Amino acid sequence: MVIYLIGYMFSGKSSVGRRLAQRLGYTFVDLDEMFEERYRINISQFFRRYDEAAFRLIEHRLLLETAERDNLVVACGGGTPCFHNNMQFIKEHGRSIYLQLSVDEVLTRYRASSRKQQRPLLATLPPEKQHDHIANLLNQRLPYYNQADIVVNGYNDSPDTLVETILARL
Repeated sequence: MVIYLIGYMFSGKSSVGRRLAQRLGYTFVDLDEMFEERYRINISQFFRRYDEAAFRLIEHRLLLETAERDNLVVACGGGTPCFHNNMQFIKEHGRSIYLQLSVDEVLTRYRASSRKQQRPLLATLPPEKQHDHIANLLNQRLPYYNQADIVVNGYNDSPDTLVETILARL
């Protein structure tokens, strides 16, 4: 089985995914890390040098590779389900889990993070515009996220608690 974790940035896909894979005895793959390792460029630099469309095409190709494997937990990028019929692919090739967070919680986690500059869609915005940007983008992505097989509220739960919730619902 392949399990795809989807959700907005800072929803915990990577930290929950690593723990979930360990509990299941599966391999863990983070699509963003896979991209950076394979192409030897971080995503922020890629966005500055090329554009989002080029990134989304490469991301789609990486996603397709996941179907060739079994016993895998995949942490998708925040926008992965929203392009190139990726959500349909995810649903056809595995179980999808949406880690749901509010706009305020995303913003709180973003501002507390040491990885702010690695988030190209937010890093260039002044702080007073970040809330509206997150809200708008999250609203655009919700129709994709809400197609997930399982929706888990990630607010105020530790990654280990989220793993237990997911395991109970798989």
